[in-house]
Amino acid sequence: MVLLLKSLGHQAVAYPDAETFFRQEPPGSGDTIIIDLLLPGISGVKVIRWLQHLANPPAIIAISGQPQSAIEAQFRGMEIPRLLRKPLTEDILTQELG
Repeated sequence: MVLLLKSLGHQAVAYPDAETFFRQEPPGSGDTIIIDLLLPGISGVKVIRWLQHLANPPAIIAISGQPQSAIEAQFRGMEIPRLLRKPLTEDILTQELG
């Protein structure tokens, strides 16, 4: 995904887990975060909750292959960000991010 995003002209960085992501400087409002809901360790939903509460939150795109009902249950009481369904394709990412 990083190679594809870079080929589209975006700066892209991948992190193996949420804990590594949290050790970096927080993203800003000009950034877009693409996050899998089923991360190892800290869940993607918890990361999204943290991102949504930043003073200048980034754009958030969640990715998941889970059923819609499971996604809605995880986000109960929260705003659901843009959601892309797995499996992701180059066309889907290009359409979303240009």
